[in-house]
Amino acid sequence: MVLAVPFNDLSRTQANLEKKIIEKTTHVISSGSFILGPEVEKFEIELANYLGCPEAVGVATGTDALLLSLLAADVGLNDVVLTMANAGSYTTIAARAIGAEPIFVDVSADSLQMTLSNLIESHEAAKGIGVNPKAVVVTHLFGQLNPEINEIAQFAKSENMALIEDCAQSIGASNGSQLAGSFGNLSTFSFFPTKNLGALGDGGAVSGRDARLLSNIRQLRQYGWGSKYSIEIPFGRNSRLDEIQAAILGIKVPLVSEWNRKRREIYSKYQKAAGTKVKFYSEPNDSFVGHLCPITVEGFSQKQLAEHFSSRGIATSIHFPIPDHKQGIELRYRNLVQLPETEKSCSRLVTIPLFPELTSDEITTVSNALSELN
Repeated sequence: MVLAVPFNDLSRTQANLEKKIIEKTTHVISSGSFILGPEVEKFEIELANYLGCPEAVGVATGTDALLLSLLAADVGLNDVVLTMANAGSYTTIAARAIGAEPIFVDVSADSLQMTLSNLIESHEAAKGIGVNPKAVVVTHLFGQLNPEINEIAQFAKSENMALIEDCAQSIGASNGSQLAGSFGNLSTFSFFPTKNLGALGDGGAVSGRDARLLSNIRQLRQYGWGSKYSIEIPFGRNSRLDEIQAAILGIKVPLVSEWNRKRREIYSKYQKAAGTKVKFYSEPNDSFVGHLCPITVEGFSQKQLAEHFSSRGIATSIHFPIPDHKQGIELRYRNLVQLPETEKSCSRLVTIPLFPELTSDEITTVSNALSELN
């Protein structure tokens, strides 16, 4: 079945920028500089300035950004990281890849974000079994800046834990004075093509407030070198953002704020059209960049809700159906903390189309489907 409204259509974004992208990539190809050259350096400066952070470091992927951030924060074998279990398992994957263990934190039923009270509960549970967590990773999920990020940052500092913000979905989200990515010791970004700031392939970056840790990241992304072939810190990787992707991202950085505004505008139309049983998890203000639009509907199962939209020609997705503690991998502290809201939301959420290039007709089609959910 060909659906009238796609979940996303990346060709629309690239079509609008095709001339600039061809010009820029042609320049990079003719320059003969392909890895860690002037385009990466320029993009790192642009990204840091946008975020209001001292610097940014380009890396190969968003998951690498998380892994390298944990390493830079001295997280290693058998250390513990506090994190959410409803955010796609990316932090869990990164932690397990370096021999660390996650302990999970439940989320708010209203925002699906980590709460300070739940963080404290999980921290106390860890200490109750003789474990002192080294770091906490807060994912600004679905594009929503965590409303308690300042309080979480204060708590992390008081407990000597590194705060790492996962901003893969939230670039540009603001509390009015700071952007997501500028609260923690380190912050991680993914430039996977579907992100609000997306490359034409994989890419990632690390930013944040801690200049010493960012210096570590800069070495870790290239084998731990201090100078060429001279390894100065252990556990280095080959994780470099390439010149072509950096050049493309540099074209897009000035457009992110306007794209985010359009996403919020569409989201607001959805909210106004929706039936009374539809629950949204963010409000269309500057703290939300509309990366995704997850909803639940009273009286509808996940399957029934997806079928409702499909029958009206609308593609949907599910973010994320399997919480981390239910994944089929070895997890030492899988059931240390109960996660009722995490489990409930993962079993019920359906994500509907939300991207800047949606047409008026497509927005109306989705809005009409939402209005029927009573």
